[in-house]
Amino acid sequence: MHGTNANSAYMTGKMLIGGELVESKDGGWLESINPADESQLGRVPMGSAADMAAAVEAAEKAQPSWAALSMSQRAECIHKLGDALIARTEEIARIESLDTGNTIGPMRRDVRTAVDRMRFAAGLAYEIKGETVPATPGNIHMTIRQPYGVIGRIIPFNHPIGFAASRIAPAIISGNTMVVKPSEQSPLSASILGEICKDILPPGVVNIVTGGRETGEALVRHPRVKRIAFIGQPASGMAIQKAAAETAVKYVSLELGGKNPLIAFADADLDKVAACAVGGMNFGWQGQSCGSMSRILLHESIHDAVLERILERVRKIKVGHPLDPATNMGPVNNKQQYNKVQFYIDLGKKEGAKLLHGGGVPAGEEFKRGYWIEPTVFGEVTMSMRLAREEVFGPVMSVLKFKTDAEAVTMANAVELGLTAAVWTNDINRALRVAQAVQAGYIWINGVGQHYRGVPYGGFKNSGVGREEGISELLSYTEEKVINIVLGGSDYNPAA
Repeated sequence: MHGTNANSAYMTGKMLIGGELVESKDGGWLESINPADESQLGRVPMGSAADMAAAVEAAEKAQPSWAALSMSQRAECIHKLGDALIARTEEIARIESLDTGNTIGPMRRDVRTAVDRMRFAAGLAYEIKGETVPATPGNIHMTIRQPYGVIGRIIPFNHPIGFAASRIAPAIISGNTMVVKPSEQSPLSASILGEICKDILPPGVVNIVTGGRETGEALVRHPRVKRIAFIGQPASGMAIQKAAAETAVKYVSLELGGKNPLIAFADADLDKVAACAVGGMNFGWQGQSCGSMSRILLHESIHDAVLERILERVRKIKVGHPLDPATNMGPVNNKQQYNKVQFYIDLGKKEGAKLLHGGGVPAGEEFKRGYWIEPTVFGEVTMSMRLAREEVFGPVMSVLKFKTDAEAVTMANAVELGLTAAVWTNDINRALRVAQAVQAGYIWINGVGQHYRGVPYGGFKNSGVGREEGISELLSYTEEKVINIVLGGSDYNPAA
């Protein structure tokens, strides 16, 4: 069907609808471009509204029999999915690396992490349970949890297989079926996922419909898809909320962007702060991660020393082809994102920030084509600048200076986003005080970047609603039903 090496044959993928690998009903195709050299890497069907309707219909048809299986039977299917993904790790990682521009090492880890999260969700299956409430004496009042039916999930371009595979399990383990809409920017690995789901799951349990914005909108607007989950940009999340509300009452969860601060106080370990600032910026994904530490807030007494250590590390980042194991950073994912990053670099210069490293295209013949940007560090950034307040979603770090604890918190909170934050200090009282004051949903104290199994992930403010990766995500794919067992006859009292 396809090849996945650096000189691979052109890949043609298909959608998975009702257990069959299919093309679009109207014959449309979506081309995928290799961001390293702008060559055509492959294509997938441009799913139409009719394709999406067929996928939802297939999911609806499959849902009753899937929900009728035991938890252990559904968990077994998820474990088999995980085994099949692991068996094709190298193939998936290579096509993901070519399709996204992300370096090969993190893409391999994405597959392993996705499977780990799938197995975790399967293991939590028996915790999807109700409770009893002592509302009245002599009677039994209990709750049970039932699946919504069909779940809609829209995937971003930065972790295509990582998000698509790992988010399937929490949705289907409780008896839901699912329609997945991959990113139009990096859709190729979704075809491999479709092949795996076709081989292992009953037809219609998971459906994968590729395409553009209109394809995703057809899913969001479908009146019988009550539960929608989305990872992406805040503007897209708000558009999804609006579109969903125009057709039906829906539960929409959103994991959106961040302008995340790392706050380092005077007593922090300078070398560790610098290492975590650079590591937390996720240069291996070209900074294209919602949790990236794109704002480094340093106490004035350590500012210069930490900044020099940061620059020493950034200067060593090797930009190159994402399949080269020696590469630390590849190209930006797509032309639109490349233009956005360049816009913010230019804006930062105009606003008066000091460009300390990068900001341009790397030198070399191999960078003449493709969406290449050097790892970039700005100093002398202030919170009056848009560069400090708006998410770039690229390899651009801003370094700021503060004097007091209160000023650091004010700076951290002076944005419309609130996904993650890191607090670096050896004073436990300060650490907890600042962590509670910072308006973000996921905070590290003397750490950065790591997601911990079972810990709910999500944001405050415009960084989203709802939480993923913990038990609350599994419960969010169910509706709570109350059953009142009235013993000894009716106690109905219309005046009560």
